[in-house]
Amino acid sequence: MLEFAWPWMFLCLLLPWMFRRFLPPARVANQGVLFAPFIAGYENEHITVKSLSINKLRSSVLFFGWLLLVTAAARPQWIGEETELPETGRNLILAVDVSGSMEIADMEDGHTNRMEVVKQVAGDFIRRREGDRIGLILFGSEAYLQTPLTFDHVTVASLLQDTVIGIAGRETAIGDAIGMAIKHLKRLQHSAEEAVLILLTDGANNAGHVLPRKAAELAVQQGLRIYTIGVGGEPQVMQSFLGMRMVNPASDLDEETLQMIADLTGGRYFRATDRDTLQDIYRQLDRLEPTLEGDRIVRPTTELFIWPLGLGLVISFLMALRKWYAG
Repeated sequence: MLEFAWPWMFLCLLLPWMFRRFLPPARVANQGVLFAPFIAGYENEHITVKSLSINKLRSSVLFFGWLLLVTAAARPQWIGEETELPETGRNLILAVDVSGSMEIADMEDGHTNRMEVVKQVAGDFIRRREGDRIGLILFGSEAYLQTPLTFDHVTVASLLQDTVIGIAGRETAIGDAIGMAIKHLKRLQHSAEEAVLILLTDGANNAGHVLPRKAAELAVQQGLRIYTIGVGGEPQVMQSFLGMRMVNPASDLDEETLQMIADLTGGRYFRATDRDTLQDIYRQLDRLEPTLEGDRIVRPTTELFIWPLGLGLVISFLMALRKWYAG
């Protein structure tokens, strides 16, 4: 149905009448060279019906333009049908490692790097979390809040897909990433609501200003539960100039610290060695932190003021143009 957000603006329709009724007429300077007083009386006696009709039409057009502008000022809106949206009240933040080691291609076919696998799997996870507020933190040498907590999951998934390795530095600041999540939650005053951080990394804390243990202790005080995911391929036997040797592409992964963070905050630690195990981890997270249907009712609103405003401005422009040509 059609509604007006500011219906009291229609009182402005009376302004032209009030100006004409209570203000003195504007003085028009006589620009003629000769003054002939008999001309005024002569003109008054010979006003034609055609000129009266033109003046009446011009006044009607001007009033119609004013009506359109006042209608636009009243903010007409089209209110849609009521829609029930699922909502959990949970704040879910994803912290994704974008350090240089995420370029290693060891989680699938040897051609797809860790970051690309994470983008696809985590993107699917985001789209499944209907009803959660989701935020995105990217961290390397520094931690950055890429997306604040929002119900706009499409934007969060899109920004994750556009992430570039090394955008936050080539090192890994795990403690700063946790600290950024805590800071964001405190700023939004969401500490009373259930909050979850899913932290994914392939390395050890070797940068930043906050130690992981200290950050985890602060998370406990904030009521932030942290699930940690360590990514990196399994050890492999590879041929070298010196013969066969064992290569561990995930040798930099600090599983002990990730396990400590999860245990301290009431979460869990997961180890992802390829795409399938990572997908399984996010499915387990769906079960551990299920989405719940709520009763948040919304009515989509479409603003319509642009149409009367545009038409009113066009009428005003045409009337001004006509007066300019006539002058």
